[in-house]
Amino acid sequence: MDTDTTDVIRRVAVVGCGTVGASWAALFLAHGLDVAATDPAPDAQDRLRRFVDRALAQLAELGCRGGGRLTFHGALADALEGAGFVQENAPENEETKRRLLADIDGRAAPGVIVASSTSALLRSAIVAGCRSPARHVVAHPFNPPHLLPLVEIVGGDAGVIERAVRFYRSLGRHPVVLNREMPGHIANRLSSALYREAVHLVEQGVASVADIDAAISQGPGLRWALMGPHMTYHLGGGDGGIAHYLEHLGPSQVRRWASLGHPTLGPEVQARIVEGVAEEAGGRTVQDLEAERDRALLGLLRLLGRHPTGGEA
Repeated sequence: MDTDTTDVIRRVAVVGCGTVGASWAALFLAHGLDVAATDPAPDAQDRLRRFVDRALAQLAELGCRGGGRLTFHGALADALEGAGFVQENAPENEETKRRLLADIDGRAAPGVIVASSTSALLRSAIVAGCRSPARHVVAHPFNPPHLLPLVEIVGGDAGVIERAVRFYRSLGRHPVVLNREMPGHIANRLSSALYREAVHLVEQGVASVADIDAAISQGPGLRWALMGPHMTYHLGGGDGGIAHYLEHLGPSQVRRWASLGHPTLGPEVQARIVEGVAEEAGGRTVQDLEAERDRALLGLLRLLGRHPTGGEA
């Protein structure tokens, strides 16, 4: 793998400008990086600029006010020209990703890292058509990437992984590196395990959708904003910490695991979830809920001191 490319990145190509791609673009711009964006959708440029305007205002509240320049390009080659880093955000389809990444691989300058935002696909599968697969990493964010620090990194070359981690840290992100690839990476697997049981509780009529959601957001979810499950149970073990917890309360965890459900998502269960979510939303639109979420995230990030300022890329 050619590692002679400088780590001083000034221009990022953002390929795919849906919600995730637009959010990435805003983060890059707020750190003073120029962004060359491309997306084949006919209204992509207008949607991108509207999203970026809102996101930049949010980032400014956190003290991140870089003045990067945004350009939009109809041709992939134009967006890649001069880019020192590529953030790909195409739809979550393996064949689409494989073709696109192979195209990017053939056009991007040697040594430039190509990062895919895939949430569940295996890196080995989507880089199968690339001539230089070592320069490709999975860099999966949580939505919205310009506010949530997590970036899950999967790579095949230790040097490339190190450079990618350094780049994302310079943007105030918190990269975690997988030792081996896994469908859904880390965070989505944990989220899926939780959601499976949430659906099971709906299916079994244990509680309303709103109360199931509240059981997370008003309880463990608040702790999880501060520390993960292992550290949370470490505190639950008192002075003896996690060793005491596992010794004395581990068996109760195993009993609960045995009782966890394996729900289906048939029409009846889906209808109950949809109805329950509508009741919980109380007439608020998706846009209303997103704005409410983002206001709370901004407050939480300020409280925790997790400002996305970072250093220089």
